[in-house]
Amino acid sequence: MNESSGCFVFKPSSKKRKRTVGIDEYFVDGNDDCGNGRERFNICQKLWEKIKMDTEILQDELNEKILESLLDFIKKCTLSFQSRTDDWASRMRASEIPTAALVLGVNVPDHDMTFQSLSDLLKNSVTPFSVSVQAKECTALKNLMQRVLERLMGVGVSVEEDEEDSGIHLPQKRVSCSISVLCQWYKTVTKVGRRTLKLSHCKNGFLQSPPIVVIFKDFEAFNPRVLQDFILICNRYIHELPLIFVFGIATSPSTVQHILPHSVSSLLCIELFQSLSCTQHLATVIDKLILTSQFPFKLTGKVLQVLVSIFLYHDFSVRNFVKGLQLALLEHFHSQPLSVLCCKKQEARHNAQKLSHKDVEMVRQLPSFMRYVETQEPQEQVQLLTSDDHVKEVCQMLLKGLRKYHKNYYPILRCLHSLTASLPKYPLGKQIRELHISCLEKNVWETNEYESAMQLLRLLAKDELVAALRKCADILKPGKTKKMKSALQQLEDYIIRFEQLDETLSGEEITSPGKDLQKKTDLFQLQKTLLEMKGSRRTKKMSPFEILRNETLDFIDGLVRSHLTPPELQPLNEVCYYSSSGVLRRHLNATPRTSIQTALSHPFYFLQNENLKTDAGTVSSAAPDICIVYKLHLECGRLINLYDWLEAYATVVSAAEGKDPDAEDYGKVDELKHARFIQSVSELEFLGFVKSTKQKTDHVARLTWGGC
Repeated sequence: MNESSGCFVFKPSSKKRKRTVGIDEYFVDGNDDCGNGRERFNICQKLWEKIKMDTEILQDELNEKILESLLDFIKKCTLSFQSRTDDWASRMRASEIPTAALVLGVNVPDHDMTFQSLSDLLKNSVTPFSVSVQAKECTALKNLMQRVLERLMGVGVSVEEDEEDSGIHLPQKRVSCSISVLCQWYKTVTKVGRRTLKLSHCKNGFLQSPPIVVIFKDFEAFNPRVLQDFILICNRYIHELPLIFVFGIATSPSTVQHILPHSVSSLLCIELFQSLSCTQHLATVIDKLILTSQFPFKLTGKVLQVLVSIFLYHDFSVRNFVKGLQLALLEHFHSQPLSVLCCKKQEARHNAQKLSHKDVEMVRQLPSFMRYVETQEPQEQVQLLTSDDHVKEVCQMLLKGLRKYHKNYYPILRCLHSLTASLPKYPLGKQIRELHISCLEKNVWETNEYESAMQLLRLLAKDELVAALRKCADILKPGKTKKMKSALQQLEDYIIRFEQLDETLSGEEITSPGKDLQKKTDLFQLQKTLLEMKGSRRTKKMSPFEILRNETLDFIDGLVRSHLTPPELQPLNEVCYYSSSGVLRRHLNATPRTSIQTALSHPFYFLQNENLKTDAGTVSSAAPDICIVYKLHLECGRLINLYDWLEAYATVVSAAEGKDPDAEDYGKVDELKHARFIQSVSELEFLGFVKSTKQKTDHVARLTWGGC
């Protein structure tokens, strides 16, 4: 081939490209025995978007107060920068950089949404000059300066290493990386902005000198030396640049003192801002998304407990909790063909009428529907087991009853929680989610905790009891069902009767003997008081107040027994309730080591190749090389002789090749087997099962023992 000739590669047009399977096709192809995969996907998508939208709205509402406080702080600092005086105090304050220490909590995954909302508010109402930086992109001072200048000025910034390029010249304009360049740019931009009104959206007097806000998202993760140098440099230009810092703190405000020495922190005028705790945020999310009859998709007690446990013991992230809820939603609509009925009233009625014969057969096989059939008359049972049209009509009736159950369940749940949340030791749980999980799993009125709570309620004084009943009445007012309206009317009648008690009665008769019960939080004293009250009720004649109090609490107890039955007793509850807690836990709380060991010990589990099926403790000669090497290493001690290991591997592989055991070359190590063995050992070392050791050069050390 001469010098002028060349070699060119022409890629053929790939007409048969691999088709990507979308989530809608995942529904249709994955589990579409009833042919309603498309409808289930559409319903799931609507509910998914509703969760996402409601969460974003809720996030904005929860952050509204602290973000408004931050904006007021930044506006106040900007005004003070514009109206500086010559007195000593003003000069001292003018030499400090205004800094907002924003304590957001350890739920780091949720911080991005908060900082995004803050940046949007700043650009819409305060200043167009705001920039956010993270520690992972600012490992050195030059990187931090480069990120700040690039995002503020919108052009490329040169640092020392970039000046010696490899001859590739970018068409983009580049400037040097220094604060003095930023000062010149700021003066030019604000001057042009005043002339051409480009900054006219900055109202309320911020037109002359809008501040430059630098947001450090993860303050604790920054290199302390980088932060110190950056603050020292910025402080020299504070009279030319209206700089304001925002520190995103996950742990404690004292972190600022630990990272920054006094010589640096004294250059900052720090004001503390505390956000809502992540547990309060979670309580609000559960209240709006789960404890509501407006959202048709529901979680069983075990599934909700899995999500709450992951939240409490892993990351405290509300964002990840919502992702878990969305995953449960996706799994439910994919695995349950009858979830096509888990939707709003009109759509559910329409879908029930469209049920096919196969759908109706699946309805008949539901455990809750089978229990419902057993409670009917013989003639009705025959109709339910033979007539598809009758089953469709009954399904519409049962779905309507399930919706009414939810409309009655949640108000009574909130009433019971409001009555018991202030009791000593929180017998039914401090958070409403704890009471909700108890009600989902069993008859709550049969528990010892409920009995203790009712005994404590029977010790409340008149004022305390009336105040608690008023809260219950406020909870029941939005209820629209007949039962809730009737319960509200009776509750208001009891409140009126308490207020109309004879004022001439002595204080001892109206006041409960347990008036100071709230002070007695010691368990022994509490039990002693309850026993004394129980004995006194047998011998002492009850007062009119005590009679009315018992009557009222019996009424509350009746509401609990009527409306807080577990949902599994409701017909067709499987349509709306997702119960596969094990599947959800495996998805959200993955165990990589267990999966790796399962794949290496039992490759059939993942590959589904019949040739790989073996008895427990044995290895198939047809298994992948790494599986053979792994199983052989399990038979060794702390140190593994590489030559013996290789000999054993060659013997197993020779059996896989079908060689005669009596042949001379059986188990013989050739170059190919040697290379395969070395590659497998390297893979095991990469996975962390073995490592090289200096004790013996021809040995490796074993690192794992036992299974998961």
